[in-house]
Amino acid sequence: MNLHDPKPLAEMPMPSPEYSDEEKRLRVLEDFQAEALEDDPELQAIVNFAAKLCNVPASMVTLLDDRRQFFLARTGVDQRETPRGISFCTHALGQSEIMEVADAALDARFADNPLVTGDPHVRYYAGQPLVSDEGAPLGTLCVIDLQPHAEALNEFQREGLAVLAQAAMRRLRSRRQGLVATREIERSEARFKALADSMPDIAFSANQDGVFDYFNRRWQEFTGAPLPYNEEIGRTVLHPDDYQDIIDDWMEAIATRKPYERENRLRRADGQYRWMLVRALPVKTGVGDRIRWFGTMTDIDDAHKLSESRDMLAKELSHRIKNIFAVVSGLVSLQARKEPEHKDFAETLNDTLRALGRAHDFVRPASGSTRESLKGLLEVVFAPYRAAGQEPRVIVTGQESAVGQAAATSIALIFHELATNSAKYGALSVDGGTVTLNIAEDGEQVHLLWQEHGGPPPQDNGKSGFGSRLVDLTVTGQLQGSWERRFEPAGLVVELVLPRDAIAPMGLMAETEAST
Repeated sequence: MNLHDPKPLAEMPMPSPEYSDEEKRLRVLEDFQAEALEDDPELQAIVNFAAKLCNVPASMVTLLDDRRQFFLARTGVDQRETPRGISFCTHALGQSEIMEVADAALDARFADNPLVTGDPHVRYYAGQPLVSDEGAPLGTLCVIDLQPHAEALNEFQREGLAVLAQAAMRRLRSRRQGLVATREIERSEARFKALADSMPDIAFSANQDGVFDYFNRRWQEFTGAPLPYNEEIGRTVLHPDDYQDIIDDWMEAIATRKPYERENRLRRADGQYRWMLVRALPVKTGVGDRIRWFGTMTDIDDAHKLSESRDMLAKELSHRIKNIFAVVSGLVSLQARKEPEHKDFAETLNDTLRALGRAHDFVRPASGSTRESLKGLLEVVFAPYRAAGQEPRVIVTGQESAVGQAAATSIALIFHELATNSAKYGALSVDGGTVTLNIAEDGEQVHLLWQEHGGPPPQDNGKSGFGSRLVDLTVTGQLQGSWERRFEPAGLVVELVLPRDAIAPMGLMAETEAST
């Protein structure tokens, strides 16, 4: 077939004996809800052409229900329906081809019919049955004349009438398919609405410009605010301190098409503000590059208050721990004055306490520092080894890695010990000596490589001092890692391998686990 050939119409199905059962036939007819097609332009064009094709004054697309014959489209007649009992088309329903009546006055079936003996005095009739896909006869495309016909329709007219009937049936079929699709959409919408309204959270959607066009029932239950949503309502239900930040963040998400997430306060119907976790995702609609936003608002007020209480407790504990460091340092200094022979040990111990104090300041709650930065922690630990206005002597390089409160003290203890040892015996004991510390992540492990440069050659006496035992206990016991020490001519090399989950903040590990 040539691509430019017109697509042929599907042949009219044969009437099925199953639909001689009138109740079954009527159920199929009801599926079409065909009354909505009365005066349909496409059907009107069909009857107009059918009348011209057959050279008659009148033509109709008729359907038959249980009591009447009604006309979806008509030309040459004024009535919109007639009683079914006097309908010509009733006799055509069971036919598989055109039923033609040359002279109704001479046909025993119609000679006494009021449509023949009275107005409009029908004498000629030809009807092509309209049959549904399952074989239910619905009505006809018919032509009528007020004069009898001596000659039957010719082959061209019969074929033309059949083609027009197929076109009429295609229009009816389109109507039925549209209804099926509409009902399915309505069922789908009903299921979605039932699901959304049963959620304990507020659910919402917005168009790609960020204009909210749907909220589930929970929105009005929670806020008491009317719909549709608008800027005035937003200013009413959102906390004034949060409002502008919410708008700015939402507009940024709209512009970048990145997922939106933030915590903000929403006013409940009783006037109380509660903390909500608001999340929204952009979803492609399948129409070009267009998207829609779908999201939820979850009440986290109780959890938020609990978190605030825990933060307050953590701050109090942090303050007390810092005081303990100060008290212990004071006691050590006092004892050293009483026992001068222990002065060096006391100074070393106080240096360690001060290093632990700095590390604690770095990771304590609400310290204002970048407390998840391993580099930041190490720079705090090594700060005493950098003279004012000079380049740092301990240079931290490599990847950034996160560190949590639990591991920070242990890591500070390890590298304070290494730095103290270097200041006594290694690269930091001489002018120009330096240390590099490189950080590298490898999957689930973090590698830290300490290398000394420019100091006296390290000596391995085969013994493990207090510092070595302290490092070993901290690395292997507390952090579940491993370490290696090498006495190379250029300087001491210490390599630590630590599990990432042993040093990372708890929140970061939870996010990592959730994403895997």
